Amino acid sequence: MADFLWTRPDQAPTAVLLLAHGAGAAMDSSFMNRLANALAAHGIAAVRFEFAYMAKRRDGGPKAPPPKADKLIGEFQTALQKLLAEMKAEGLDGPVLIGGKSMGGRVAAMLAGGSSLPSRVKAVACFGYPFHPTGQSDATWRLEPLEQSNRPVLILQGDRDPFGNREELAGITLPEKVSIIYLEDGNHDFGPRGQSPATLDSNVTAAAAATAGFAAKLLQA
Repeated sequence: MADFLWTRPDQAPTAVLLLAHGAGAAMDSSFMNRLANALAAHGIAAVRFEFAYMAKRRDGGPKAPPPKADKLIGEFQTALQKLLAEMKAEGLDGPVLIGGKSMGGRVAAMLAGGSSLPSRVKAVACFGYPFHPTGQSDATWRLEPLEQSNRPVLILQGDRDPFGNREELAGITLPEKVSIIYLEDGNHDFGPRGQSPATLDSNVTAAAAATAGFAAKLLQA
């Protein structure tokens, strides 16, 4: 596995978030850069990594589609083990969250449903959860990872996300362990339309602030 991409707060982090990318964009995409910087500004160290299929693209390999999400759980677990070892070596003893953008968040939720997750991992944060294939609300909903998670899950979702918008989700019952926060007029990458009072930066900042607040509540529990 390639080296992690750390984005650290100026002070000691209140938590460390292991952050996976979405299906089609690398760990240093514009969205991931914005999100990591916003998380760091709110005290959370964002640690990004790439699944093998995406790393091969970076090395000049074919632009192959990602494997099925459940085939990536082992890679996420390996990244987590590597992160915990690095944190131990650095003397970082704070709590750990796992999460990601779209597919990356879904894989994190799947990992949280396993029995071998270290107790140091306190929660899952999903940035644009893919509740169903884009534009296919009549398809099978991808609720099982959320229902089976053994950790609390926070979902940051754009109001008009084509993978599950606010109106669609109003008719879905989510487990008590799952919290969802909507970002004003946001699409899957949290960007609003031009007439909205929200901006991409304000929505990404709101997502980071909500994640920091979520982590703080877990520490107080």
